[in-house]
Order: sequence, then C-alpha cells, then structure tokens
Amino acid sequence: MKLLEERIIKDGIIRPGNILKVDCFLNHQMDVALFKEMAEEWKKRFAGKNINKILTIEASGIAIACIVATVFDNAPVVFAKKTESLNIDGEVYSSKVASFTKKRVYDVFVSKKYLSPDDHVLIIDDFLAVGSALNGLIDIVNQSGATVEGLGIAIEKGFQGGGDSLREKGFQLESLAVIDKLDSETGTIEFRKD
Repeated sequence: MKLLEERIIKDGIIRPGNILKVDCFLNHQMDVALFKEMAEEWKKRFAGKNINKILTIEASGIAIACIVATVFDNAPVVFAKKTESLNIDGEVYSSKVASFTKKRVYDVFVSKKYLSPDDHVLIIDDFLAVGSALNGLIDIVNQSGATVEGLGIAIEKGFQGGGDSLREKGFQLESLAVIDKLDSETGTIEFRKD
C-alpha cells in the first residue's frame, strides 16, 4: 500500500536493533484517516471471505481493528488481554506470546464467551516481526474451534521471517507494507516489491 509506505518514509524513525518507530501515526498518536484507508485495502484483499469477527492483541492493534471492523459490517472486535483481570469471568482461551520490542513473554487471554466454532476470524495487528503474536492468536482461534479467514498486518518486517513462515503454513497474510531492510546508520528503508 503506497500510502502507508510513504508515511513510513516520511515519519518513521529507525532505531538500532531493527526497531521502526512509527508512534506518531500508528501506535501512540493515531491517524484515523490512514486507518480507514488501510481498512478499505484489507476489505478488498479479503473480499469473499465470510468474516464475522475481528481479533487482535492489546494494545496497539485495538484501534486499527476497530476501524477495520467498520468495513466488515461492524463485526465485533475481540482483543486478547495481556493480563488477567477480575472482569474476565468464566473460562478463557490462553496462549504465550513473546514481544519482540518489549523482550518479554506474555500469557494472553480471550474469554470463551467471545469466540466459538461459528466464528470466521480476521486477525489484525500493527506489526509482524517473527510472528509470535500472530501464532498466539491463531492458537487461541484454533482452541475455540473458529476459523482463521486471514491475517491483516499494517507493517511486516519481512527480513525477520515471521510472515514467510505463516504463508508457508497456508494462511492468507496481507501486509500493507513489507520492509525487507532497515538501516539505522543511513536511515534507509527498503520495501518489498510486489
């Protein structure tokens, strides 16, 4: 998606360790108009899929997922929580997820009330590096008996292999910007050509 790539070039900051900082428009301050364009693009890419639920993980994926839901007939958005809470009553599906940027492992939870075998799920997230978050969410969907219809990612770090691994498993993974190289010394970003 050219619009997202242009925004990454304009406002993204590359940090050592393959970190791309896009908090001025994606995951701290949010550009809702950009999110709407992203949602429309995913709607085209997942056309014909019977999506009735959007799943993401807290926190950065929630806002994007909510905008995406508006183009999928206002499908409910469910998000995996990273901490247990007193307001999650009843049984939960859970999985372990490692955060690339935070360098820690989380147990993530979704109440069994919100995913069932009747659900056709589109998983949405802001970043894909090695694929831990997506694999954890796929695990939760599988535990529920629901169907993963697709994976929508805003920015994929293609050089870290998570996307390739998921595609090899047969998932329809639609990343709107795939980065093949980040260079913090020169400040350059190379995007994958279609």
